[in-house]
Amino acid sequence: MKKTTKLAVQLLLILPVFLSCDKVPETTIAINPLTYTDIPDNDVIRVGNDYYMVSTTMFFCPGAPVMHSRDLVHWRIVNYIYDTLADDDIYNLRAGKNAYGRGQWATTIRENNGVFYALFIANDQDKTFVYTTSDIHNGPWKRHAVYNRKFHDAGLIFDEGRAFVVWGNGTLRVTELEPDLSAVKENGIDQMLIETPKIDGLRAEGTHMYHIGKYYYLLEINWPRGNIRTERAWRSKELLGKYEPMVVLSGAFDGRGDGVAQGAIVDTPKGDWYAIMFQDHGAVGRIPTIQPVKWVDGWPIMGNQTAPMKNVTVNLPEDTEGDFVWAEDEFDSPELALVWQWNHMPVDSAWSLKERAGWLRLRTAGVASDVMNARNSLTQRTVGPHCFSEVRLDVSGMFPGDRAGLCAFQSNRCTIGVEVKADGTKELVAQDVPGLRAVPSDIMRQPLEKDTVYLRINYVFTPAEGEPSSADTATLSWSYDGENWNSPAYALHMKYTLDLFTGYRTALYNYATLGNGGYADFDYFHQQAY
Repeated sequence: MKKTTKLAVQLLLILPVFLSCDKVPETTIAINPLTYTDIPDNDVIRVGNDYYMVSTTMFFCPGAPVMHSRDLVHWRIVNYIYDTLADDDIYNLRAGKNAYGRGQWATTIRENNGVFYALFIANDQDKTFVYTTSDIHNGPWKRHAVYNRKFHDAGLIFDEGRAFVVWGNGTLRVTELEPDLSAVKENGIDQMLIETPKIDGLRAEGTHMYHIGKYYYLLEINWPRGNIRTERAWRSKELLGKYEPMVVLSGAFDGRGDGVAQGAIVDTPKGDWYAIMFQDHGAVGRIPTIQPVKWVDGWPIMGNQTAPMKNVTVNLPEDTEGDFVWAEDEFDSPELALVWQWNHMPVDSAWSLKERAGWLRLRTAGVASDVMNARNSLTQRTVGPHCFSEVRLDVSGMFPGDRAGLCAFQSNRCTIGVEVKADGTKELVAQDVPGLRAVPSDIMRQPLEKDTVYLRINYVFTPAEGEPSSADTATLSWSYDGENWNSPAYALHMKYTLDLFTGYRTALYNYATLGNGGYADFDYFHQQAY
C-alpha cells in the first residue's frame, strides 16, 4: 500500500472522533450526593426544559431559596421567595424570642397557567403562607395569601381546574383551596385522605402529591425507630378513593444507615423520570441525591429496585453553568451574593459592601450577649466531605465590648475571633459553646498582636480512608500573615440538633456587649471543599 493511501485510511479512522468533539453529550453523570450541603425538604418541578427546586431554610433571611437547573444535577440559587416573614420580636431577636428550629418549613412549588405558586408553613407564626410570581428567576415574589392553619409538610396539586393541598403527619389530609390559592375554599373538601399504619417512630410525613396517568400518587416518608428512613407511595384512581401503598425507596446509603427519603419526582421532555430525595447526613445537614425512577406495574420504583444508588446516569445534556449554592466571595460586588443568608432579619443600615471597597463591613446592631442573639450574623452553608472557611478580619474599628469573628454555627458551636475589653485592649479568643443556651468556655485567650488577623474553621464531615480525623469535627486556626497558621488543641464534636434543625454553617459576626458604634471589616470569605 502506498504511503498516501495509508494516510488516507488513518484519516478516515480518526475523522469520526474529530467530528464528535463538537457534539454535546446527551447524558450527565451524577455522583451522589448532588451537592454535599444542607438542602432539605426538596420539591422540584419542570417547566419546559428548566427545572426548579425549593428547600427549607427555617429562620435564615432571605428565606426559601429557588434553585435552577437544566440537567437535574447542577443547581444554582437564582432567587428567594421572601426577604422576611415578619418584622416582629422573633425575627428581630428581641425579648428573648427567636425562630430557631422553626420558621419556614417544606415549601411546595407548582406552576399553573404561567404563575408559580409556593406554599409553606411558618411554625413561628402558626400560619401557612402562599407566594406567587410570574418570573421565577427575577421575581418579585408577592405574598398572595395567609391561612390561619398549619398545613404540615404540604403537597400542592392543581387538578382539572381545582386546587388541593395534601398534608399531615401520620393522618394525611386533603384540603381544597380556591383555584388561585387565595383562600381555603369555603365548603370545599377538607377530610382525611389516608390513615397510615401506626409505628414507633416517624410516621408518614413529607407529602408530595401527583396525578399521573390514571392514578393519583401520594409520596411520603416513614422512619420506624431503630430502622431506616423509607419512601412510600400510595395510589388511587380517584382523589378520594381507597389508596394502596408500596415501598419505593429504602436502604442504607453512602456508608450511613440514615436512608434516603423525602422529596419529589419529576419527568424530562424525553419521558424519563427521576427523584430528588434527601438523606440525613449528620452535622453537614440533609443533603440531596438523585435517583432514577422506573415505572413498574404503575409504581414509581426508585434507585436500583428501591435501593439508593451512588452513581446515576441522567439522560439530559450537562448544564455547564454549574453549581451555585455555596461560593467564595471577595466582597467586591455592590450586592451580596445569593449564597449568603442572615441569621434572622438583618439591620440593613448596619452592614455595607460600599463603605470600604472590597470589604464587608459589619457594624454593631444592638447589644447582645452571644452570637445566637446578635443581629447581622451573615451565614453560608458548609460542604462535605471536608471544607474550610477562611476570612481576613480588620478589627481597627471595633469599640470596647465588641466581639467579631467566625462561628461554626449550630446549637453546639465554637467561635474564633477578637474581643475588645472595656479598657480598649484586644484579645484573640476561641470559645466552645455546647448548646443553644450554654455558657461559653474559653479554648484560648491571648493578646491580639495586630489589628488584621486571618481566621479559619476546618470542617471534617466524612474522613477519608486512613485519615486520623473523626467524622463531624471542626478545628480552629489563626494567622497574622495568611501563611503560617496556629491551632489550639481542640476539636468541636459537631451535632445536628433539632433545636436549630439545620446543618452547620459558617457565620461571620460582629456584635456589641456594651454599646453600639463599632465595626469590623471582612476582606474576603474563602471556602474550599476537598
